[in-house]
Amino acid sequence: MNRFFDIPSDLQHTWLGLIGLHLREALLPVLAGLLAALPLAQLCVRFRWLYPPVLGLTTVLYAIPSLAFFVVLIDYTGQTELTVMIPLAVYSLVVLVPAIVDGVRSVPQETLAAATAMGLGPVRRYLQVQLPIAVPAIIAGLRVAAVSSISLVSVGMLIGNQGALGNLLHDAQIYNRPELAWNSVFTTAALAVVVDGVLVLVRLLLTPWMPRGTRHHPATDAGDWPEPATPALEDAAR
Repeated sequence: MNRFFDIPSDLQHTWLGLIGLHLREALLPVLAGLLAALPLAQLCVRFRWLYPPVLGLTTVLYAIPSLAFFVVLIDYTGQTELTVMIPLAVYSLVVLVPAIVDGVRSVPQETLAAATAMGLGPVRRYLQVQLPIAVPAIIAGLRVAAVSSISLVSVGMLIGNQGALGNLLHDAQIYNRPELAWNSVFTTAALAVVVDGVLVLVRLLLTPWMPRGTRHHPATDAGDWPEPATPALEDAAR
């Protein structure tokens, strides 16, 4: 068991240090992707013709292999964490943009009309009414993006040991220590489960009006949102 947590010195991190590094490299790109996806999704909602090309572009970018991304970026960002995080941020857009668009479009028109009648402009209506109601769909997108990002970070081991826990896979071959590979696999999987659970908890805290134990499907539940409209409008009016 001691060898399981005995991290080779060439990685310059303890086991807990690798976990912190892995979370940083995985979650910062998802946060950056969310910040980029919010205004982009709103443009797609406002101008419906823009959604298909944006979705097509994000899909094409997602199809680019991460190793090819690294090769393009390494001349500019070097063998650094940034080289790993930029592709992960780009990949997150293919999940986050549709999730936000579907969530915002699920807001009933009567709710938007009521918000407009209360004097809310487009920006306040988006921030104080549409986004709060779209939280379940956004969190669902974040869960997929975060788990995917946690998995893909390990590929960074190919560019100068920038894969955090994935670096253990490389050292497992070098030192003939298969327990390091098991450590990498189990710890990465555990991180994905924990982060997913945290996001579920965040969704529960942000949407107290939603029944517990149910899942939100924006495409099919678009007309079933009268309950959350009231607290969102009340908060906007304060």
